[in-house]
Amino acid sequence: MALNIPGVVAAALFYILILGTGVWAARKSRKAERKSHGNRTEVVLLGDRNIGLVVGIFTMTATWVGGGFILGVAEAVSTPNMGLIWALMPIQYSVAFIIGGLFFAKPMRDNKYITMMDPFQIKYGKVLSGALVLPALLVDVLWVSCTLLGLGATMTVILDLPYLYCAWISSAVAIIYTLLGGLYSVAYTDIIQLSLIFFSLWLCIPFLLLHPNTSNIAQTAFNHTYQQPWVGTLEQDMVWKWMDDFLMLGLGSVSFQTFHQRTLSASSSVTAQLTCYAAAFVIAILGIPPVLVGAVAASTDWNLTQYGSQAPYMRGEQSLVLPLTLQYFTPPYISIIGIGAVAAAVMSSMDSALLSATSIFSSNIYKNILRTQASNYEMQWVIWITVVVVGLVGTSLTFYTNSTLVLWILGADVSYTLIFPQLVSVLFFKVTNGYGATVGYIAGLTIRILLGENAVGLPVVLYLPGCTLEDGVYIQKSPVRTFCMFCTLVTILVFSMLALIMFNHGLLPERWDFFKVKCNVPVSPDTVTENPKEEAESEVECHENRHGVALQPMLQNAL
Repeated sequence: MALNIPGVVAAALFYILILGTGVWAARKSRKAERKSHGNRTEVVLLGDRNIGLVVGIFTMTATWVGGGFILGVAEAVSTPNMGLIWALMPIQYSVAFIIGGLFFAKPMRDNKYITMMDPFQIKYGKVLSGALVLPALLVDVLWVSCTLLGLGATMTVILDLPYLYCAWISSAVAIIYTLLGGLYSVAYTDIIQLSLIFFSLWLCIPFLLLHPNTSNIAQTAFNHTYQQPWVGTLEQDMVWKWMDDFLMLGLGSVSFQTFHQRTLSASSSVTAQLTCYAAAFVIAILGIPPVLVGAVAASTDWNLTQYGSQAPYMRGEQSLVLPLTLQYFTPPYISIIGIGAVAAAVMSSMDSALLSATSIFSSNIYKNILRTQASNYEMQWVIWITVVVVGLVGTSLTFYTNSTLVLWILGADVSYTLIFPQLVSVLFFKVTNGYGATVGYIAGLTIRILLGENAVGLPVVLYLPGCTLEDGVYIQKSPVRTFCMFCTLVTILVFSMLALIMFNHGLLPERWDFFKVKCNVPVSPDTVTENPKEEAESEVECHENRHGVALQPMLQNAL
């Protein structure tokens, strides 16, 4: 196959459009910075907390409709042993947005946190919050890899460009406009990207459905034609695993920094909540096109196409099913438009992940732990360097796997089992303290490793009920991720209560109280007593808040 020159030109024009929008948004960011009464870092990371409802809906939705979303849904629907029943990511994300809007958006936005990790820093101090930051950083790096892998695979198939070039060029464009304008560039480019995703994918659908080699997808949904029905089946012994996957994406997505960055940048708490509810509806609609692509792929006799004698899943290319379907089932100019949709999806998620990881590192690690006296100028350089480093690491990881679904699930796994129970406990349970969080973190990580994960080659050591040996490999049939999450949450609460009892009743000497739970004054690296009157009042408040409640949860000058 020769290089697709028109496709390359179209892709170049798309990148120029996105880059131009990013540059325009960067100018807007500079103006906002000059007008803002806050600090420069907050303007870069949160758009000066001035993102309106419409822009917020676009950027929230576009962040989650990435390359992993589009290619992963199509891959799952077209894979014979999975099907639509295992591709409910649009619904799971809708549930996540609704839960986030109901329970998380308002308290986080009202307290004016800068990142999701700020409540941990306020309540637990530097050391423990620094350890809790690591899983959040890992999730964002995996997200970068997942989204880039989707774009690189699509361009390789349709444009016949080497994967190396596709991945690095796309990464460079996203890094550049994220560097230029921060959240403003990310948010405003998301508007163009989401619009392109919507119109491009729906434009491709009629050509796919009307292809002469494709059977009626309504009939193949429940009948074995060329492979098992694309709706899929849910065997009795897989019900718990299905529920585990649903909860992992439905709840675990709430503990992504990218989610909270959108709500924290909203102009008000009400705007943050409305953004979540509206995005829940929009993302469900955007999940329909990739489902139809997967259904078409499962309803086609691939022997009659130019692809060859076997279906993609039989060649081990099920992760490429969307670009392959566009390539062989649509006219060249339509497949090029399809590339635009995937490229837009990748850019909209990658820039968000870059900014998310940068926010956590610069605010919660560098500023609050490594260099508490760092100036705004120094922080700007830290942000720039972090964006580049995260982009390079995330891009490099794409060369070690060919499945977007694996990276997608792995990132959600870490978020659900380790970060979600910690976030719930620190926000909603007054009894929580550093001792419980420490033991819960260690216990959760240990249990998750022992339960194994076949996707990354981690063997099963702890066998839950229903675990079976298949082809020499142990397969867990129980909801291992939910079990691990629940164990982590219970451990946090139980050991927090034990620590309170032991220190408050004199069972352990007060000099051993590293997290100060006996007084329950939250340890914050930037907490400064402004006057003697407040200092005197804090002694009284200490006895009124004996369950680890953050007395001043708002970060007045977090940076």
